Amino acid sequence: MKIAVLDAATLGEDLDLSPLNALGEVKVYPATPPEKVPERLRGMDAAVINKVRLNGSNLRGLAELKLICLAATGYDNVDTAFCRAAGIAVCNVAGYSTDSVAQLTAAMALYLTNRLGPYTAAVREGAYTHGSTANLLTPVYHELRGMTWGIAGYGRIGRRVGEIAAALGCRVLCWNRSPRPEDPWVELDELCRASDILSVHLPLSDETRGLFSQERLRLLKKDCIFINVARGAVADETALADALLGGRLGGLGVDVYSSEPFPEEHPFYALREHPNVCLTPHMAWGALETRQRCLREIVLNMASFLRGERRNRVD
Repeated sequence: MKIAVLDAATLGEDLDLSPLNALGEVKVYPATPPEKVPERLRGMDAAVINKVRLNGSNLRGLAELKLICLAATGYDNVDTAFCRAAGIAVCNVAGYSTDSVAQLTAAMALYLTNRLGPYTAAVREGAYTHGSTANLLTPVYHELRGMTWGIAGYGRIGRRVGEIAAALGCRVLCWNRSPRPEDPWVELDELCRASDILSVHLPLSDETRGLFSQERLRLLKKDCIFINVARGAVADETALADALLGGRLGGLGVDVYSSEPFPEEHPFYALREHPNVCLTPHMAWGALETRQRCLREIVLNMASFLRGERRNRVD
């Protein structure tokens, strides 16, 4: 099998890709611009991608290509309808990043709740050293115990976040499209009204795109902390920025953006040094152990395909 890895840099320079060699001849590209996709996939049997977009405009005419393996759970960057019609199998990796994403979600909640931005800045910039008191207690922060932590999207990651939230003493509420009887489920608008912390763990689809609109964000408590580690486009990013700058949001933690990396024109660029903001560069999924697990799953997906089996197919 001839395999092309089109955006290896997004998987981290420290990730050893040699397990792929057992499956065939491998060509590794750190990054692939859109215009180079057809050239680099010509003559290839399989592609490994993370963020590269694949659709009819760059897949048409690639007769040898039979398999696309995503180094991700989400597959909105691949036109699966086209692939199905063209006989190209598409596999994702599910469940590999649960602990890593849940860990960053909790870290953001703790960072913002404890107001660590301004407190660490006071020490780093010398205000504490040159002050007259042994401790600083401004800005005011609060205990998590007794707060309501709302979770939008109650799959593997959302449930793990719920376990962490409960361990910290929070009341947990959730919303998703297919609730189970035992879930602490409420309607989405009620989730927004009730939450002191609201974290989002939804896939991007036609149903979830823009789900947290300006109107829905207005339902949030004035001091609510909003965290998005799912997909940037599930929320109105301009409305989120306006809410924070207007004092209608207590804190904002975001790891994902509608445009990645986001440009200077993006509404979050002006927020990057705001004391009530924690912006990270789409790294929640990427603990080393997580990436190693992801690669093992890709190898298993490929091996299953070669045996004529279906594993993690999304086409």
